[in-house]
Amino acid sequence: RSNPYQTNLLRDGVRRYLQLPADQTVLILHAKVAQKSYGNEKRFFCPPPCVYLSGPGWKLKQEQIKARDLGEAGFRVCGYMGLDSMGSSLMETQKLSFEEQPDAKGFSCAKALYISDADKRKHFRLVLKLFFSNGQEIGTFHSKLIKVISKPSQKKQSLKNTDLCISSGSKVSLFNRLRSQTVSTRYLSVEGGAFIASARQWAAFTLHLADEQCARSEFPLREGYIRYGSVIQLICTATGITLPPLIIRKVTKQYAMLDVDEPISQLHKCAFQFQGSDHMYLCLSMEKVIQFQASPCPKEANRELLNDGSCWTIIGTEMVEYTFSESLACGREPVSPVPLITALQLTGGGDVAMLEVQGEYFHAHLKVWFGDTEAETMYRSPKSLVCVVPDVSAFGSDWRWLRYPITVPLLLVRDDGLIYSSTFTFTYTPEQSFIPGQQVLSDVPQDSDKLLDSIHQEFTRTNFHLFMQS
Repeated sequence: RSNPYQTNLLRDGVRRYLQLPADQTVLILHAKVAQKSYGNEKRFFCPPPCVYLSGPGWKLKQEQIKARDLGEAGFRVCGYMGLDSMGSSLMETQKLSFEEQPDAKGFSCAKALYISDADKRKHFRLVLKLFFSNGQEIGTFHSKLIKVISKPSQKKQSLKNTDLCISSGSKVSLFNRLRSQTVSTRYLSVEGGAFIASARQWAAFTLHLADEQCARSEFPLREGYIRYGSVIQLICTATGITLPPLIIRKVTKQYAMLDVDEPISQLHKCAFQFQGSDHMYLCLSMEKVIQFQASPCPKEANRELLNDGSCWTIIGTEMVEYTFSESLACGREPVSPVPLITALQLTGGGDVAMLEVQGEYFHAHLKVWFGDTEAETMYRSPKSLVCVVPDVSAFGSDWRWLRYPITVPLLLVRDDGLIYSSTFTFTYTPEQSFIPGQQVLSDVPQDSDKLLDSIHQEFTRTNFHLFMQS
């Protein structure tokens, strides 16, 4: 555990942070699969990996650098992205220049990354290195695993091998490419509250299976793998904006196949028919998203003729988010590795309650904090930290009289004061909740007040439940 003087300094800083968080967030968006290049060709990753920088901490840090270095350009953020096998050579990576968007987020994408046939791996990660333009390193950040495929599968997918299937609740990207020309690629995106077809940015959409028998207003979501002919709903992950219910159709040589019922695979061509419409499909026209009316085939009732703008390619996507705050950090050390919490597991209870924090990129210089209270923390592995759960009295509450839950944010704090926030909270809940004025026991002897009070003190001291939510 930290020494008392250092703990008090950190506690004051953490309290200031909790009152006014100055987070810096790095968000990496990328596809789940990448098609391998062969020979001299370069199959650039599609959609291209994107990086977003958000949070008030970026501006705060830039102002600190500007005041210290007195340089006009020294506080700009720049970076490089490459594959995790490329080493440190900048010639093998792509330089990223960040532009500020209307929502104040920094944005950049790596349009020219590819994996050659000389690389024999079946999976890889992207590596992002960020710097300030004065040369100060910010940190190194990794994507999630990306699966390498040779080409889109033309076989009917089997649910026994679900590696390439797309499940309900997963995230996807949709793009349209006319006559296989890379320069014509347009991505389904959202801008200004409307769906657009963008040549620059792409949006991730949560793809949900829906119950075909229910009204649109109800639209209950279902689990399972997405099959052609299913009714689905597309929800933009960034804005929450949705399209009307759609029926997903397989596309073969610019025809929508109405009688195909098989699982959908990565990089398949598909079309989206508006449920209940008269052959109307989701379509792009330049940068606008419109409805297109398909032409039925007189000789083949199971087909409808589409135009180029109605044929989309579907691919699963991943997102990884790193959040940190340098507001307390004194040095100029990189913020990486940035720990990611994925789950919490409680063991024991009362004075010996232990919490295992599970995730990635942990190290021995981290301490778990429950709000502004440091916990005794033990490093177990890069995927596990174990800490002693602090008594709730550490939060300044009169635990003896507590009748309601207390929820505190869960933080990881590095030795030098760098704060890593998380989406997890920790809730103490007494075994028995009392509502003021509520009659608890009807036949209680008059001399039982002290007895009940002592019993309550005992079970609240030694028994509580932990609820974890993200």
